[in-house]
Amino acid sequence: MARSGRAPVRVTGIAQLKQRLQDMPDQIKDSLVEAVKESAEAVRDDVKRNVPVDTRGSDSHHLKDAVDIRYREGGLVADVGWFGRENSYATYVEFGTRRRPAQPSLYPALERERGRFAARLTDEIRRALR
Repeated sequence: MARSGRAPVRVTGIAQLKQRLQDMPDQIKDSLVEAVKESAEAVRDDVKRNVPVDTRGSDSHHLKDAVDIRYREGGLVADVGWFGRENSYATYVEFGTRRRPAQPSLYPALERERGRFAARLTDEIRRALR
């Protein structure tokens, strides 16, 4: 985990969702992808607003600027976080160490978005069905 700089979040039910998506119209699939995109962007933007910035260093905004989104499964899965070895210290910022307290920004952003995600899905599907 520390090597990748990502904090894992497990989403279950993807296999069942994939099976059901096979039979759905393209409009509905596109709506689901749009809802995932909106939620991923909301999480990323929340993290950018709340990630701690070390004002002492010359690279003080690195984690703020480096938070990114990677899409998989045709846009139905979004990974939000810090990618690459140069960002591996994000794990220590998020979870803390023995000597430094945790300063989480990713998990709180995910929790804030969790409640909004169902509403985003519903809104996007309703738009597609109109």
